[in-house]
Amino acid sequence: MSELFLMVTVTSRKVTKKFSDFYTSMGLPVSFITLGSGTASSEVLDYFGLDGSEKGILFHLITDTKWKEVKRQLRLRMNIDIPGIGIAFLVPLSSIGGTKALNYLTVGQQFVKGDESSLKDTKYDLLITIANQGYSEQIMNAAREVHAAGGTIIHAKGTGSHLAEKFMGMTLVPEKEMIFIVVRTDQKNAIMQAIMQKAGTGTKAGAIVFSLPVTDTAGMRLMEEIEEEG
Repeated sequence: MSELFLMVTVTSRKVTKKFSDFYTSMGLPVSFITLGSGTASSEVLDYFGLDGSEKGILFHLITDTKWKEVKRQLRLRMNIDIPGIGIAFLVPLSSIGGTKALNYLTVGQQFVKGDESSLKDTKYDLLITIANQGYSEQIMNAAREVHAAGGTIIHAKGTGSHLAEKFMGMTLVPEKEMIFIVVRTDQKNAIMQAIMQKAGTGTKAGAIVFSLPVTDTAGMRLMEEIEEEG
């Protein structure tokens, strides 16, 4: 069995394209890229050799085996251990909505599916839905029908769209929206299924959805109280 992770890379915006090309050369052609800015204190920035400039943030799905290879090449080819280059880290996935989406997101990687999550006692999951731009409200409406709360929308650009027709029988536009929704773990499957049915790969939204285990939360008390009353 293999483990599957969301790999997040944060680097200077001016070298984001260089990192994207590097990951493609490593057999990770499907990525989602968005922009951000640094907010750390000057002391932290100085310690890590970073600056407060605009950042590029890259998201990839990666297996544990592939990560060992990529991590080594990040050090050798991208000099990521040099302060100021960037950071890359992994977050474990708990599930992916649909086999077609799984094959598309892990194209070229050897992945043997095991249990959904090694973090069995988590109470919440973070659902990440990636869809064509302009369909976030359709996705949120589908999620709300099965009692999801609000979400956060991030604009991004996708790479590897040319592979979508091979794995999912459809064309994806590069302009994307990423919708983040924190849900109770026991509601996760119903919400993911609702999104796939109402806005999935068979629709113009072309949504792909996967989940990350959330080990702890703050600020969810009102949601818990409402659910208990219901």
